[in-house]
Amino acid sequence: MVLTAVGSIQELIEFDQQAKAGNGFRFLFGVDEAGRGPLAGPVVAGAVLLKATDFSVRIGDSKKLSAAQRAKAFLQIHERAYVGVGIVSEAVIDEINILRASHLAMADAVRDLVKNLPDQVRSQEGFVAAVKLLIDGNLFTETVPYKVQTVVAGDAKSLSIACASIIAKVTRDRIIDAYDAEYPQYGFRQHKGYPTAAHRAAIREHGLSPIHRKTFRSA
Repeated sequence: MVLTAVGSIQELIEFDQQAKAGNGFRFLFGVDEAGRGPLAGPVVAGAVLLKATDFSVRIGDSKKLSAAQRAKAFLQIHERAYVGVGIVSEAVIDEINILRASHLAMADAVRDLVKNLPDQVRSQEGFVAAVKLLIDGNLFTETVPYKVQTVVAGDAKSLSIACASIIAKVTRDRIIDAYDAEYPQYGFRQHKGYPTAAHRAAIREHGLSPIHRKTFRSA
């Protein structure tokens, strides 16, 4: 049995089963985001509908997994789930604030997931009413046509949310790694845009790059 950050994968599966029980829910979408705290780069959300739960790798809160563990999990999640991704740029974050941008990325990830479902699933009679979203956190402000349940620390409780957190984290890290090649003076590959001492020192020396969030305190 694969262990997660807080217990067995069976505990995460059971949480999802209880969340889906009753009210005719047949499809459970786990949703989470990565990148609310950094000074630079986009916020990225993942949405996941699991097809199977027989993972042979560690699954849990993406922040508590190593980069190597996340990379292995990322591949297995794509093999065992339908996946959607939402990306909201630093420019939009500056325009609408990070909370709203995070929720927008989550809603975009859900829409992307639905788009990636097979036609025979998406076109089922009563599909919308059969979908329930499990969203990490305590608040979700976007309007979606599905039932929503927010879950505090959901990436440590729900297998679907944990998988979504890994999709979001790995996707965002790869975006930031690509920016590191473009703006090597900031060290993005090391800190992923988070406000480390080295990152703040680089900003003081070089100023803001085009991917820095102008509305965040950066020095």
